[in-house]
Amino acid sequence: MSGVSGKRATAATETDGRPGDPPAQPTQPAPRGFGLNGNGYGSLSRQFPSTPQGAHEARHAVVRQLGHWGFGPMTDVSCTVALVVAELAANAVRHGSLPGREFAVRVDHEGAASRFRIEVSDARLGRTPEEAVLPPGDRESGRGLFLVECLATRWGWEPRHPIGKTVWAEVAAPGRPGGP
Repeated sequence: MSGVSGKRATAATETDGRPGDPPAQPTQPAPRGFGLNGNGYGSLSRQFPSTPQGAHEARHAVVRQLGHWGFGPMTDVSCTVALVVAELAANAVRHGSLPGREFAVRVDHEGAASRFRIEVSDARLGRTPEEAVLPPGDRESGRGLFLVECLATRWGWEPRHPIGKTVWAEVAAPGRPGGP
């Protein structure tokens, strides 16, 4: 069951044949730099301990991977993805952990769609995300999903089989690493 509210959702090598033209030269395939495949797609999937240190490690692992994909650690998109991962991982640790269970982080760069899809899965289905509302100013916590709502183009959650749930968010990305 995934409700919908606002942005939240619970997805030239030939010549022209004239005489005297040089023979066709094969074009070189696009380089597969940055750890992305030829279509600009890359994926990171890892598990982390359900501890505050695990959430910290998840954020750092994602920033390192984004760097391998050509998105430097101080770029807007890297900072946005890192913040979304940090908030979702912190929620997984705080609200979704069960003894002996880790949480999983998956980040996909979908180059053709110019977006990142971030998924954080935990072991507890009973604690599902609520509406993203800004809490009163005197509360010390409770702003994570509000930040995700502000930074993501859309987000939501879905049950994870056989146990738990996955909270996901999509973040707009430049068409190519280093792009606008």
